[in-house]
Amino acid sequence: MKNLKAISEDNSAQGAAEYILLFGGVIVIALAGLLIYRSYFSNTASGLNATEDISSIRNNMTI
Repeated sequence: MKNLKAISEDNSAQGAAEYILLFGGVIVIALAGLLIYRSYFSNTASGLNATEDISSIRNNMTI
């Protein structure tokens, strides 16, 4: 009976499960962000181009 009580009070795996859920949530949010801003990072007909925008900002900062 003592072993059963010790097993039921053991919480050592709870921390690992919480970390797995936390990292899983971060990964889901990062993937959602990438999907939302995918058109900005790709060269599409939308007129948005990250490379040109960064170059434009750098040129304006040096002037």
